[in-house]
Amino acid sequence: MMAIKNRSRICLVVSAAIMVIALIMSLCGVGVNLGIDFAGGLSMQYHMGGTFAESDVASALRGLNVSDFTVTTQGAAKDEVNIRIKSVSEDGVTALQASFEEAMKASYPAMTPVGNVSYVGPVAGATLLKNAVWSVALASLLMLVYIAFRFDFNSGVAAVAGLVHDVLIMLSFMVILRSIVQMNSSFIAAMLTIVGYSINNTIVIFDRIRENAKKAPADAREDVVNRSVKECLGRTVNTTLTTLITIVSLYVLGVDAIREFALPIIVGILSGVYSANMINGYIWAALEERKRARKAKAA
Repeated sequence: MMAIKNRSRICLVVSAAIMVIALIMSLCGVGVNLGIDFAGGLSMQYHMGGTFAESDVASALRGLNVSDFTVTTQGAAKDEVNIRIKSVSEDGVTALQASFEEAMKASYPAMTPVGNVSYVGPVAGATLLKNAVWSVALASLLMLVYIAFRFDFNSGVAAVAGLVHDVLIMLSFMVILRSIVQMNSSFIAAMLTIVGYSINNTIVIFDRIRENAKKAPADAREDVVNRSVKECLGRTVNTTLTTLITIVSLYVLGVDAIREFALPIIVGILSGVYSANMINGYIWAALEERKRARKAKAA
């Protein structure tokens, strides 16, 4: 089998570079592309009665002095349109909807609304964002407690460091890929999904680390991690590829709402495997070696 070596420093530098790029983009005003779930705005969906041109919808919106919008074709027959408009006041929703329908029915008389108009105010969006941060923080804290109880405190610290790494990488790619994906409420579900997926990979490897550490208590902790990662590599590759095939299929074949969920999941899965195998165990090894050094000095 191939040799596994400690490349955690290089991996951390690569991760830090990705995060710095995203930070610089954010400071330059091209940060995360917030959808209406977070930034606030209006969502309308219509059945057009047949095929239609997105340019007609865009022209009608521009004629109503609406500039910040996205138009998406949906439906198996490509006969439905979803319109998302940012920066709309709640008082202007009814008038905007009526004016838009009047402008469109001249060309598409069979157009009918699908469901109710969805409006999210900026306060609701800010609350949703705050709740997302708290949910990830709470999940990380509870996992720290669980892993510290199941394994040891250093394992818990290393695992939570990996979780924070994976979430930051997902956020960084949401900035870098802002032109093809918006951040909406589906991102919260994707983020929590990846927190669970990543911790599962980490626990499997840490369980093997614990077994190997008991068998060779005198070995350097880094060597124990190298051996454990190598022994788990086949399982990691197989489970990751199986999951990725499914999620990539959803991204390729799904509608935009599915893609908003699938793309962060793809990034998170790759980041989770990367951190579980190349970073987390070596953080534990470094903490354990410091613990050994303190004990030796005290003795």
